[in-house]
Formats: sequence, structure tokens, C-alpha cells
Amino acid sequence: MFQLLFTLIFAEMALIVIFVFKTPLRKLVIMGLDRLKRGRGPIVVKTVAGTLFVVMMSSVYNLMSIHRRWIEDGDLNPTDQVLASQHMLEASLLGFSLFLALMIDRLHHYIRELRIRRKTMEAVKKQNQIFEDGKSGGAKEMKILEEEMSGLRAKVKQLESELEAKTKEARNAEANAVALKKQSEGFLLEYDRLLEDNQNLRNQLQSVDRRVSRSDSKKFM
Repeated sequence: MFQLLFTLIFAEMALIVIFVFKTPLRKLVIMGLDRLKRGRGPIVVKTVAGTLFVVMMSSVYNLMSIHRRWIEDGDLNPTDQVLASQHMLEASLLGFSLFLALMIDRLHHYIRELRIRRKTMEAVKKQNQIFEDGKSGGAKEMKILEEEMSGLRAKVKQLESELEAKTKEARNAEANAVALKKQSEGFLLEYDRLLEDNQNLRNQLQSVDRRVSRSDSKKFM
């Protein structure tokens, strides 16, 4: 019994030492405990721990009985002394083994939680990196778009200036056309006046010719 308890305690202490140092063996132990806690494993472990606790309480009860008998009788025989020592050692070993088992369970739980937290943090860091990369890419795209917008604004200003110049030219051409139209109208009026004057002169010439011809005819008669 004592040899089995010492073997159990040394095995538990070895597991705790393995948990303390980060080695490939720790991963194997963690994987083994993960599989042990699946299915019927927890029920078996709780049953064994409950059995050890009952045995420990039985040893404590027997030790208390011997101690009560020693108080009542005032002395202990060698057999009771040996039994008391055995029960005390057995109860101590069982309690210590249960305590080490609890430590192993808590260490395994905390290591597993730490591993999950690390994976979560790595995933969050990757997402932040992707977000930062996307943000930098978006900033580059925004810079390119701003450059394109500034180029387009410059082109729009240039087109507006060209449009304004063309508008001025069109207005000047329209003003010139109006002036030419007015000038042509003046020319037409002048032409009509000249035609009228020419007609008047012709009429006068015809009348003069008639008078001259009449005077000549009178002389010949």
C-alpha cells in the first residue's frame, strides 16, 4: 500500500515538473490529459479520487480511535503505536496525493486556458494586421484617387478657361456679324439711293435730249 502511494506521489510530482517546463513532453502529457477528460474519463477519475478520500478518512478515523483510547487508558501498547503510525502515514500520503492531483488538474486547466488565450490573441493580431494592411492599401487608393481628382479638377479649370475664351470669341464674332449686317444694310440703302439718283439723272438726261432734239428740228424747219 505504502509503496503504491509513494509511486503515485512521485508520478504526480513528475507530472507537475513536466508542466512547469515547456518541453515537447508537456504537449504529450497535455494531450493525454485532454483525452482522459473526455467521455468516461472524468467519471473514472472522480471515482478513484473518491475512493482515495474514503480510505484517507477511514485512516483518520482509526487514528482518532487510537488517540481516544490512548486518552482513556493513559498508555498505548506497541501494537497501537505501530497502527497509529501506519494510519498517520497512510492518511498523510493519501491527502498529499489528492492535493497533488488537484494541483495537476488546475495546472492542466490553466495551461489549456492560456493556450486558448494565446490562439485567440494570435487570431486577433492577424485580424489587426489584415486590417492595418487593408487600411494602408485603402490609404494608397485614397491618395491615388485624390491625385486623379486633382488632375481632373485641373482639366476642368482648363476646359472652363477654354470655354470662356471660346465664348468671348463667339461674342466677338457675333458682334462683328451684327456690325457687318448693319454695314451691309447701310450699303444696301446707299445702293438704293444711288440707283434712285442714277434713275433721276437718266430721266433728266432724257428730258434734256428731248429738248435738244426739239430745238434742232425747229432750226431745220
